[in-house]
Amino acid sequence: MTSHKTAQTMKPATAAKKLGVYLQATPAEFQEGVVSRGELTALQADPPAWLLELRRDGPHPRPVVAAKLGVSIAGLARGGVTDALTTAEIDALKEDRPEWLEKERATQAEVRKESVRIKERNAERAARPRS
Repeated sequence: MTSHKTAQTMKPATAAKKLGVYLQATPAEFQEGVVSRGELTALQADPPAWLLELRRDGPHPRPVVAAKLGVSIAGLARGGVTDALTTAEIDALKEDRPEWLEKERATQAEVRKESVRIKERNAERAARPRS
């Protein structure tokens, strides 16, 4: 009895998320098909022109927009940003520095500091000898 390995596949939305691109901006053949693990690996290793262009110019999905702006996804929503943005639109927001963006960046900085503090505290607790 021999076992046949079937290629693992994923929906285009999952593949787009793993590639860090906005699904609606990808080519129709990508959106309509399924992507195997091998195809995903090939796209990551040797990205085609359309993927390079999407990563460079966008439109970018919200997680990428949030990372580029230094805020959380929830912060984007609080700031009224609900759609994908292009790199030019992200750069314009960085230049304009709207009040909501400055506030969300400060909030994100506090969250990061608190995460570091908790991680250090937990490391100290783990290093203490138990009696």
